[in-house]
Amino acid sequence: MSRSIIAILRGVTPGEVDAIAQEILAAGIDKIEVPLNSPEPLESIGLLAKSIGAQALVGAGTVLDVAQVDAVKAVGGQLIVSPNCDVDVIAHTASLGMESWPGVFTPTEAFAALKAGATGLKLFPGDMAGPAGLKAMRAVLPKDRAVYAVGGAGPDNFGEWVAAGASGFGIGSAIYKPGMSAADVRAKADAIVAAYDEAMA
Repeated sequence: MSRSIIAILRGVTPGEVDAIAQEILAAGIDKIEVPLNSPEPLESIGLLAKSIGAQALVGAGTVLDVAQVDAVKAVGGQLIVSPNCDVDVIAHTASLGMESWPGVFTPTEAFAALKAGATGLKLFPGDMAGPAGLKAMRAVLPKDRAVYAVGGAGPDNFGEWVAAGASGFGIGSAIYKPGMSAADVRAKADAIVAAYDEAMA
């Protein structure tokens, strides 16, 4: 079962990324992003593409320009996540056959992103919009397009977000913070998966 969760490993290093990602995958999460403001992010993404790329969707977060999309593609990444709605980044990502998840906060940004070819939308910062903000946007967005809540969404409130129309989640510090061991991450990932499965049931 593929869950609609993207694990965000902000701050992860190449030396630890594979062990951490293996635990996340074993817990049942098969989408992993390494933000480009992490140490040596392209090295980490390349390592993951080789080790788990056949079983998981691996790529980059905090992607801000077209050159970064090309760099991620070159090391084997297939997922591009951005904090903003940049139509050039979205269109270029789509043209390369990669998944594009841009950050949006308004219906205007959401429709611009979809028109440019976004795979799905990342409501960001989720804690600023809240479930009520998502519910209002969902009234006008196409029903078949996924919207992931990112920022402020976690195992304690998945149910509220799902009720408001969230299709899935991007999970950062609730699953990984720099310095955590692979075992620590596995415990967090297990709890997140259990809460997600309950919310989606």
